[in-house]
Amino acid sequence: MARASYSRWDGSQQGFDIDAQGLLAGIEDDVLYHGDVGAALRRMMQQGFADRAGKRVAGLRELLETLRRRRQREREQYDINGAYQHMVTELDEIIATERAALDDLEAQAHESGDRRREEVTQDVVAERRSELGALPDNLAGRLRALAGYEFTSSEARERFDELTEGLRQEVVQSYLDQAAGAALASDPEGRDRLRRALDGLNTMLEQREAGVDLDPSFERFMEEFGDIFPGGARSLDELLAQLSERMAATSAMLNSLTPAQRGQLQELIDGLLGDMDLAWQISRLAGNLRSMFPGAQWDRRVSFSGYDAPGLAEASDLFQRLAELDQLEQLLSSVTQPGALAEVDLERVRELLGEKAAASLVQLAGISKRLEAAGLVENLDGRLELTPRALRRIGQSALRQLFSHMAKDRLGGHELSMRGAGHERADQTKAYEFGDPFNLNIERTIRNAIRRQAGNTPVGSVDRTHVSALRLPVRLQSEDFEIDETEHLASCATVLLIDLSLSMPMRDNFLAAKKVALALHSLIATQFPRDYLGIVGFSEIAREIRAAELPDVSWDFVYGTNMHHALILARRMLAGRSGTKQIVMITDGEPTAHLMEDGEVFFNYPPVRATVDATLAEVLRCTRDGVRLNVFALDAAGHLREFVEKITELNGGRAFFTTPETLGDYVLVDFIEHRRGIGRVGRSA
Repeated sequence: MARASYSRWDGSQQGFDIDAQGLLAGIEDDVLYHGDVGAALRRMMQQGFADRAGKRVAGLRELLETLRRRRQREREQYDINGAYQHMVTELDEIIATERAALDDLEAQAHESGDRRREEVTQDVVAERRSELGALPDNLAGRLRALAGYEFTSSEARERFDELTEGLRQEVVQSYLDQAAGAALASDPEGRDRLRRALDGLNTMLEQREAGVDLDPSFERFMEEFGDIFPGGARSLDELLAQLSERMAATSAMLNSLTPAQRGQLQELIDGLLGDMDLAWQISRLAGNLRSMFPGAQWDRRVSFSGYDAPGLAEASDLFQRLAELDQLEQLLSSVTQPGALAEVDLERVRELLGEKAAASLVQLAGISKRLEAAGLVENLDGRLELTPRALRRIGQSALRQLFSHMAKDRLGGHELSMRGAGHERADQTKAYEFGDPFNLNIERTIRNAIRRQAGNTPVGSVDRTHVSALRLPVRLQSEDFEIDETEHLASCATVLLIDLSLSMPMRDNFLAAKKVALALHSLIATQFPRDYLGIVGFSEIAREIRAAELPDVSWDFVYGTNMHHALILARRMLAGRSGTKQIVMITDGEPTAHLMEDGEVFFNYPPVRATVDATLAEVLRCTRDGVRLNVFALDAAGHLREFVEKITELNGGRAFFTTPETLGDYVLVDFIEHRRGIGRVGRSA
């Protein structure tokens, strides 16, 4: 059995992340405006959103900006040329320490008073000063010369040995990995083991190119040399990818130095490795990887403006981070669907951009899956579409938004015309008479039986004595029956005409019109389910639109406002419908197109007399058929206002000159008042 526990909210608990309903609400206007669920989700993915707790989920644009700021900070913090200068400075200090020791040795011999000792010391000091003075200018040459130099200062010797060993390990770390340098001990055995590891790796790589199965070989290789390659690779491909990133970073680091510095550093690296076979194995591996991964930014160059001087290994780390930032930027910039974000290495994102960025990517990656799991979106042949459930929710949302703007006293329930036999139950009941529909009211029927068996005591006065006197079960008689009174249905058939011409989005009228259509559909479907609602979109021509198609409907990239064709379709759709009939037209322009006798479309702007006459003739036909025409004109001025007033004069309907902000109020209030009017006419008759 499932159990649940509760505690006071302290702000640290999880569980208030974004839900499917919130996601749908977040893309609702976008879907209505552009008619494309996939595009709306892509825009949400780019812009981000807020979860149910109001916590910001960063979009890709924000994440990319964070990434670029991180990269800029790295470039402004470090001076890559300082990696070379740091070694020069350290070596200069070692030489200075040795020179100071020579001065001290010479002074001590002079102070001893021993002439023989002083002469010998002067010869030795002079020789060593000569060696120091003859040191090459470049770093590699100095290290090579000092390796055979007999230091006077034990401190200088220790510092030189530490510098040499540290540089040797940094070289290996810069090519392989931070932890790989530990495998390179100061003794020849460590270097020999590393050489054998690299040779084995190169051999496997070359065998792989020859088509040899390497699974057993790789497993044995990792058992023996896995500590040198600590990236946790589970296959040869994974290991090679890791090494290519590292070696490409070192190559980019060398490319970013000046040509003179690059040549000296390369000479230094070869000298530090000591064993030319080891240097060759590293070069061999770099060449193999370069051919396998040509897109790994081997020849990249980066400029820096900072002051921090990194070491060789640290510089390789820096370039690897920069390469990973570049790769992440490329991936985030090219993502077209939220699901593609699942390919992102979240652990690396945490290291590069922080926990918040990684958490945002998790949320972004799941938005389409959440909508699909909630039954709000479905994937049809690779295209995301809203489900009927989502359509109902969007319609209800549009209806709530519009109702929230209206005065409460202007709204009410569905007013009906009269009592009688029908299908809708009223609040009143009556005693059953022969011939009445048997719509039995169970509660009142049982009460009547209890009252009868309790001696006609009023139900509210029945006490325990009367109840105990009742004989159970309660037996019904015909005089106990009480039925619900039913109502005659007052039906209304409506066709909504929506202007889809290019002027609607250009004047910011399109979204309001589409929301009204959804709200009206939701209102009729929920409160007046037996009413008829047809929808017609019109621009150069008119076409019928099913309610399920509404979210996908967008404006037409054509010129023309063909009210004439729209009215023809509306009149046909209302033909044969029972009850009152009305047409609701939402537009922001005059009629500029009409159908000619041969069925072709005639367009002209500004409107010509033939188009206006054809449209007004269709208005007259609607009037003769008893169809009321209400026009909601957006941004109406001049000729449009005059034309709409002419329509109302011919038809007897009403004209509303409104704005996108108040359009919904006018349409819904007018519809509801019209339904009330149906009831009032029925009662007066």
